[in-house]
Amino acid sequence: MTKDLTSKMHLKQKLFLHKLQDDGSVMDHLSAFKEIVADLESMEVKYDEEDLGLILLCSLPSSYANFRDTILYSRDTLTLKEVYDALHAKEKMKKMVPSEGSNSQAEGLVVRGRQQEKNTNNKSRDKSSSIYRGRSKSRGRYKSCKYCKRDGHDISECWKLQDKDKRTRKYIPKGKKEEEGKAAVVTDEKSDAELLVAYAGCAQTSDQWILDTACTYHMCPNRDWFATYEAVQGGTVLMGDDTPCEVAGIGTVQIKMFDGCIRTLLDVRHIPNLKRSLISLCTLDRKGYKYSGGDGILKVTKGSLVVMKADIKYANLYHLRGTTILGNVAAVSDSLSNSDATNLWHMRLGHMSEIGLAELSKRGLLDGQSIGKLKFCEHCIFGKHKRVKFNTSTHTTEGILDYVHSDLWGPARKTSFGGARYMMTIVDDYSRKVWPYFLKHKYQAFDVFKEWKTMVERQTERKVKILRTDNGMELCSKIFKSYCKSEGIVRHYTVPHTPQQNGVAERMNRTIISKARCMLSNASLPKQFWAEAVSTACYLINRSPSYAIDKKTPIEVWSGSPANYSDLRVFGCTAYAHVDNGKLEPRVIKCIFLGYLSGVKGYKLWCPETKKVVISRNVVFHESIMLHDKPSTNVPVESQEKVSVQVEHLISSGHAPEKEDVAINQDAPVIEDSDSSIVQQSPKRSIAKDRPKRNTKPPRRYIEEANIVAYALSVAEEIEGNAEPSTYSDAIVSDDCNRWITAMHDEMESLEKNHSWELEKLPKEKKPIRCKWIFKRKEGMSPSDEARYKARLVAKGYSQIPGIDFNDVFSPVVKHSSIRTLLSIVAMHDYELEQMDVKTAFLHGELEEDIYMEQPEGFVVPGKENLVCRLKKSLYGLKQSPRQWYKRFDSFMLSQKFRRSNYDSCVYLKVVDGSAIYLLLYVDDMLIAAKDKSEIAKLKAQLSSEFEMKDLGAAKKILGMEITRERHSGKLYLSQKCYIEKVLHRFNMHDAKLVSTLLAAHFRLSSDLCPQSAYDIEYMSRVPYSSAVSSLMYAMVCSRPDLSHALSVVSRYMANPGKEHWKAVQWIFRYLRGTSSACLQFGRSSDGLVGYVDSDFAGDLDRRRSLTGYVFTVGGCAVSWKASLQATVALSTTEAEYMAISEACKEVIWLRGLYTELCGVTSCINIFCDSQSAICLTKDQMFHERTKHIDLRYHFIRGVIAEGDVKVCKISTHDNPVDMMTKPVPATKFELCSSLVGVTV
Repeated sequence: MTKDLTSKMHLKQKLFLHKLQDDGSVMDHLSAFKEIVADLESMEVKYDEEDLGLILLCSLPSSYANFRDTILYSRDTLTLKEVYDALHAKEKMKKMVPSEGSNSQAEGLVVRGRQQEKNTNNKSRDKSSSIYRGRSKSRGRYKSCKYCKRDGHDISECWKLQDKDKRTRKYIPKGKKEEEGKAAVVTDEKSDAELLVAYAGCAQTSDQWILDTACTYHMCPNRDWFATYEAVQGGTVLMGDDTPCEVAGIGTVQIKMFDGCIRTLLDVRHIPNLKRSLISLCTLDRKGYKYSGGDGILKVTKGSLVVMKADIKYANLYHLRGTTILGNVAAVSDSLSNSDATNLWHMRLGHMSEIGLAELSKRGLLDGQSIGKLKFCEHCIFGKHKRVKFNTSTHTTEGILDYVHSDLWGPARKTSFGGARYMMTIVDDYSRKVWPYFLKHKYQAFDVFKEWKTMVERQTERKVKILRTDNGMELCSKIFKSYCKSEGIVRHYTVPHTPQQNGVAERMNRTIISKARCMLSNASLPKQFWAEAVSTACYLINRSPSYAIDKKTPIEVWSGSPANYSDLRVFGCTAYAHVDNGKLEPRVIKCIFLGYLSGVKGYKLWCPETKKVVISRNVVFHESIMLHDKPSTNVPVESQEKVSVQVEHLISSGHAPEKEDVAINQDAPVIEDSDSSIVQQSPKRSIAKDRPKRNTKPPRRYIEEANIVAYALSVAEEIEGNAEPSTYSDAIVSDDCNRWITAMHDEMESLEKNHSWELEKLPKEKKPIRCKWIFKRKEGMSPSDEARYKARLVAKGYSQIPGIDFNDVFSPVVKHSSIRTLLSIVAMHDYELEQMDVKTAFLHGELEEDIYMEQPEGFVVPGKENLVCRLKKSLYGLKQSPRQWYKRFDSFMLSQKFRRSNYDSCVYLKVVDGSAIYLLLYVDDMLIAAKDKSEIAKLKAQLSSEFEMKDLGAAKKILGMEITRERHSGKLYLSQKCYIEKVLHRFNMHDAKLVSTLLAAHFRLSSDLCPQSAYDIEYMSRVPYSSAVSSLMYAMVCSRPDLSHALSVVSRYMANPGKEHWKAVQWIFRYLRGTSSACLQFGRSSDGLVGYVDSDFAGDLDRRRSLTGYVFTVGGCAVSWKASLQATVALSTTEAEYMAISEACKEVIWLRGLYTELCGVTSCINIFCDSQSAICLTKDQMFHERTKHIDLRYHFIRGVIAEGDVKVCKISTHDNPVDMMTKPVPATKFELCSSLVGVTV
């Protein structure tokens, strides 16, 4: 046993002391190491593979330091075999690299420029080193060519290599193998002395990019990486051993960088025999880019923007962080027959005629495709069949805009998704270029023409001279004629009922509609897509040859440049758009190709599943498959390849087909619909607004934190809306037209019953205001309840003049704190709680001014079209209507012996036989509570006798807050689950990862994070920050006190948010997704009104102001809360807590008065604070050095406490629930604080 231990110790000592000398043999060293390991294994001594690998690395001399670092830093784990293989490879490299170089030449990048760097230690130069000197003729005799073995020139000047046959031959020097890794020397005809040498240590072509400071140009060996490509001849590449290779072509390559942005490398040389793809830092430097390295990372910047990053991975080379995007592949394979290719281009070009296809093919514009005989196309028969040909007349124009034709087509039987029913076309006679515009009403034609005229005259610097139209009233109105006369435009008209005289415009309309019909038929799309098809048809017509302009294309005549057909695809074909979903989610969504957008380098797609329009630059097309595929598709499926396309990103704001939401990338933008090119359509509302709009920012009056809640309420109304028609025309052609028409008739009956107006002649000194219909689809109180369709006639009160049409406009509404206080009393005493709604509430207000209004659209009295309505009662939309309604309702309630609260003007109560009955009013919604249900029934009867009411029964929902009761347990719950889920869907956060706390501690938000660069400002302009914060704010105001601190922080930066601020908002969304069902829980607890207050000293990183937070509970459930910055900077924690107590005291005075009115309780209210020094300060009447600077307005609390109305008590910090409203807290503390104020999940 002793002998065995001695042997083991001897072998282990031999293993650890075994070292390789600098001049020793690596192979012998490895053999000896293997023998020692084998001996140890025979004695059953086993080491971990990683330990043996590390021991072997430690046995190497200091000259192997670079090798050792490369091995250790290029992997996470290590095995002995990997070290063996690496040492074997290094040993082979040493034999390949000339001995005069560095020992680590094979691992790194060796660079040689125009001249060899001077050796300061050795001034003599031998013959071999002089090869790499400059072009001095005196040194030409030292040159030697390795190809022809002659002196006087080098291999780049060898005349034998200039021979055509030998130039294409691959030269392999003697003793070298093609598979060995090579260094590449690039020469160019323009700069044959510019050299780059890069070692590539593997035989196979790598898919990595190397950043090189000595490379003359960007170079790439992969042909399929090129997005654009042009074959060239004459360029030469010299490998490190002077092996010549050719530059096969030049083009562009797209790379998705570390930040997800796709950037394009220009003038990339295609060198098939190169083993590494190289990015020339010299080229980037010439273009204004800067690069710097440090800590193993190389950064390439332009201005303040980092555009590239590279890491040192192996061989001491900088490897780019990013992936190459494959270039466009051919749309049709070589195996596709000539006839099939002809039909494919026929469909791509909107069913162009065979003659037109032949003309484009003749010019070589169809990717070299020759055009054969066009097969029979059934869709052309469906779309283009005509009766007889009109006789045509010709006239000569000398330039663009000299003669313009225009016509209006419609109405269409089907309204487009954008709500349009008419199409206006404008055709330039000289170029035959056509512009389509989609209108909802004919009267919009004049506005369209003015905008078109301004646009084309600005672009061309020419003037419209003659306009030819028919005699339609929309084109011959007095204002239209007057405008043309003032602009010097000559008008030509047709003879009435002779459309042939406007033949250019009429024929263009026929061509457009024919193409649109063909494309819709081919794609099997519904007729609602007619505007998309028409827009695409016009896009293609402008790129199609025309006999009228000698077989040129309109776009060519108009701009002087030929059209590009490489991006054309078959309208309505299946398209797969790239999306960034979760890691396990599909990477594409299946869509329908809808055409092209002006000013957007992307394709317009329609996702049938989500009913959204998608604008994408990364799309794969399957042009033989349509939405509802027909077997008779002209292009055979088996011979059709999928087409992968990438289009550069250029997106602007706008909207997609109405009724649907528009899909955006996370941080995204909406796209302008071709269906509303110039004329802005009235949008239909859904959960997310889908009309073109700027990023929502709060008006100036809402910027102050005190008023931010008002802005939140206005935004919340948009969230609650569903898809409804926006105009009378939309309503009567919508799918629910019968319901909307019924709703309008009901509204008119209410107006007539209420004697809202009288028809009179308009006095000369008066100007009538206009009106419009507003449509609202209200969801039922529960999912099983049927939705209600409401139509409301609204006056356009924005035209009213102050002092003439109205005076006072203020009208109160019930406070949310009052609603929660009443709910706490209802739960505490088990009262009955019911709800009513006033039909046409504003119509009950009496007007004190004379106001005249136009008759409602769709309800003009026959024979009295010239009369107007003199309003007797207030209408929705009038400035004074809310006030007049409130005055009427208030007078009625007072006449019924109800008492109006002194603390909330919309709270009414009456005591009958010792039992109270309460009524809360929010515009036209009412909550009624009482102990006895019969008392509620009496009040309902009284209200119904005075106003037209709707009894909604037991209260279930008010102002978006859902009310749920468990009478057996005495619980009442107030939540906003439905609203929160709508918000999550609106901002695409419904699938976000969950978090347990609201604002994590790593968020240190300040104004320093606001965008500074133009790129960041542009990026954040597309982020709906203000809208998102305001949507969250409404949830906090109503039922979620746990959101107070987080929203107080993020709302400070609504004017200029940055990316980190947006990440914080997204974090709040993630918290909400897991707590959407959280609610306030009211119970039968006997606890009265109790307050808690706290502050966060200097929590504001910008101005070092402190944060005040307070919450008041009734029966253990929160009824009032607030978290806001203090107005002045506190100099100590005591001062901050003292000012917080003062703010809470102001709230408790109001809340105590309201609570006393409702319950009759007048006891002293306790406010709990965790600062003993602040509590003492509330009782101390002395002024001293540390308190004399405090504003006098904060000292009023001392008088309140002295009167005995309020008592400030000490509470432990651990038990203070307001901690969660003033600072980030851990998850366990956050849950505790939430439960203390009645928030349950």
